[in-house]
Amino acid sequence: MHLKTTKCNSYCLVATPVDHEIFCQPQIREQFEALFLEFDPSTSFQFFKSFRRVRINFTNALAAAEARVKLHKSDFNGKEMRLYFAQVVHIGSPRLEPPKPEKQFLISPPASPPVGWAQSQDAMPVVNYDLLCAVTKLGPGEQYELHTGTTNTPSVIVHVCEDDSSDGEDETAEGSKRMRPKIIQTRRPDYVPSVNQ
Repeated sequence: MHLKTTKCNSYCLVATPVDHEIFCQPQIREQFEALFLEFDPSTSFQFFKSFRRVRINFTNALAAAEARVKLHKSDFNGKEMRLYFAQVVHIGSPRLEPPKPEKQFLISPPASPPVGWAQSQDAMPVVNYDLLCAVTKLGPGEQYELHTGTTNTPSVIVHVCEDDSSDGEDETAEGSKRMRPKIIQTRRPDYVPSVNQ
């Protein structure tokens, strides 16, 4: 991000608000220019009709300062004229620059990944064989303490659940598969003939 800096141009004055007749009538324009040509005969003028402003460019900074002191808030053609030093605004770079490269890949959809980007490899799963071995040795209703509790931490205990099914109740004739529960169908409402014919 570029910083915006503002400096006063000591060679230029801006007159505002300017009477609309300056832009239309050459005689009034010549009278306006004559006011500033007394301070510097090489003064140039830029007329901005839509903004009702005139930029007055001097070749000498002292002449511009003297003109501002003498003519600021003076009366011209029945209206008060105010004079200000023109400001030069510098925004860092003369061109609009693209965003930083590290932000470009966040734009949706991304054109391509940033330079040097590589897909991360999935880590191998961590299997705690000691825990698996201890759980296989447990019988129903027994417990295994994984972590012994201290005054600051709780203990972690694994309980093996008991088998809820009674012997032979949910087994088929072969004894190898469990029977699926029977799905009870919802009864269809009784048919009522419509009265409209």
